[in-house]
Amino acid sequence: MITLLEAKNITKRFGGLTALSDVSLTIRKGEVYGLIGPNGAGKTTFFNVLTGAYTAEEGEIVFGGAELPAGKPHLVVAAGIARTFQNIRLFRDLTALENVMAGHHIRSRANPFSILLQTRQAKEEERLITERAFELLKYVGIERFADTVSKNLSYGDQRRLEIARALATEPQLLALDEPAAGMNATETARLRELVQTIRHDGVTVLLIEHDVKLVMGLCDRLAVLDFGKKIAEDVPAEVQRNDAVIAAYLGATPSPGQEPSPSHTPCLQLQDLRSPTAPSRP
Repeated sequence: MITLLEAKNITKRFGGLTALSDVSLTIRKGEVYGLIGPNGAGKTTFFNVLTGAYTAEEGEIVFGGAELPAGKPHLVVAAGIARTFQNIRLFRDLTALENVMAGHHIRSRANPFSILLQTRQAKEEERLITERAFELLKYVGIERFADTVSKNLSYGDQRRLEIARALATEPQLLALDEPAAGMNATETARLRELVQTIRHDGVTVLLIEHDVKLVMGLCDRLAVLDFGKKIAEDVPAEVQRNDAVIAAYLGATPSPGQEPSPSHTPCLQLQDLRSPTAPSRP
């Protein structure tokens, strides 16, 4: 398969804290690629570097054969990468339709003067953008809420709206940051179907998610971060059997004579715990 994105030796520091350390990974065109790891592993930091919100101290990201501009989110979106956020970021006082229309601005050809003068070209483009925005609401299953102010939507529908707005930028790569967070089982199942449809329609998906069942059943390949370092990258079945991944999630028991790793030292350990037998009632 064709490599769509390649991250090379990405390192990001915040003062004395190294959030990402020499992280490299490749995402192939047309796949669903998962990025997982315990809390604080560096997943969202990687998203922020990828999408231009942060600038890495070291390394580079190549997308579609060209290096992505660092620290310039608008140029990253223009290059073909769109994202959603761990904490939903919608225009709360705009309708669902208006939110999706706003996402299309990066592809708009109209200039401020033609919009102010309401030229024929500007009016035609607005009509097409409105139609496309409604199509995307229908695509994610919330077209009936087109005229609803976004802050009044349910949590799951706000998540879907954010995906529709990201798709309005016409991305090649859609980066989803914990899209199933806070969803019930029914909403998660619908989300899974939506992501599969998005991939089927030609958009590559990068997914951060804590729902292990969703990730293992949806992703073609996974990378695992732990304390800012990549500890595994493979198909889900292999990642599940990886000793380093098991240790990162569950903690590791050191071999006899081996000092425990500081990152995996348990803060509490129970051993030979017994409960006294309660006296029988008379």
